[in-house]
Amino acid sequence: MAGSDGVRVLHPALEQAARLIREVPDFPEPGILFRDISPLLADGEAFAAVVTALGDGLEFDVVAGVEARGFLLGAAVAHARGTGVVGLRKPGKLPEVADRVDYQLEYGSASLELPAATISAGQRVLVVDDVLATGGTLRAACELLGRAGAKVVASSVVLELTALGGRDRVDSDVQALLAV
Repeated sequence: MAGSDGVRVLHPALEQAARLIREVPDFPEPGILFRDISPLLADGEAFAAVVTALGDGLEFDVVAGVEARGFLLGAAVAHARGTGVVGLRKPGKLPEVADRVDYQLEYGSASLELPAATISAGQRVLVVDDVLATGGTLRAACELLGRAGAKVVASSVVLELTALGGRDRVDSDVQALLAV
C-alpha cells in the first residue's frame, strides 16, 4: 500500500496517517529531506491509529520514549496499554542521570540520558520514536536501556527511511508502521 509522496504503509489502517506526512526540503540543513509528522499528530483519527499500531502484538512493562516526538508517541502508547513511560532525554534536562550514551546522527552527533530510578533490571521495554533514519538514536536508546539491565523487546517507529539502512544498526527488533 502506498500513501502520499511514495510512503509505503506497512501496517493496516494507516492510509490516512501516511497521507498526512509532509516533506520539508533542506531542513535541518541543506540536502536533508525532513519528513514532518506534525500534521499526523494533529489528526485525532490518524494519531489514534498510530498509537494502537506502535505497540501492536508486543508485551512490555514500560515504554521508553525518545526525546522529543518519541515522548508524545511513547506516552500515548503507555497510556493505551496501561504501562509507565520513561523519557530518554537530551543532556542537561534531568536533575539525576543514571547513564548517558553519545552517538552519531545523519547530520551530526547527539547524546541520550536515562533518568535515575526509572528502569529496573529485567524490565521489558518498548522503545518508541518517530523516525528511523541512520539508526544512531535507536541504537543509543537500546544501549542505554541494556546497560540498565532492561530487556528491549522492540523499537517501534512511525516512519522508516529505508535508504539510510538504520534498521541494520539497531540492536533490537524494529517495527516500522510506514516506510519511504
